[in-house]
Amino acid sequence: MPTEQELQISPIVQESLMHNSRILHNLQSLTASLFGVSAGILGLESYSGFLFYLVFSLLTAALFYAVRVAPTSLAAGKAPLDTSRYFKSPFEFWAGGLMNELAGFILTWTLFYGLVRA
Repeated sequence: MPTEQELQISPIVQESLMHNSRILHNLQSLTASLFGVSAGILGLESYSGFLFYLVFSLLTAALFYAVRVAPTSLAAGKAPLDTSRYFKSPFEFWAGGLMNELAGFILTWTLFYGLVRA
């Protein structure tokens, strides 16, 4: 949690937090559908398809962190993996979209699995 002095020097702006969350949500929605297409084309079934989704969703969050959050955090002297300045909570960043985007993944997964196997 930032101290009072840190908040006075660089305040946390709610509009920026909402913008960051919206960008991350859009990325997670797009990639969940793309992962569903990939899992369907590969013919993954049952647990292997869900494991595919879990691994690649976390990989996407890590890549997003490496490209967008880490350079600015390290430049500001923050601890690694600290997302508190840019998102409401670390859970929202790392795992918030897993359950929210699962329906889109399953929809495209079953669609493309049916198209390829038909």
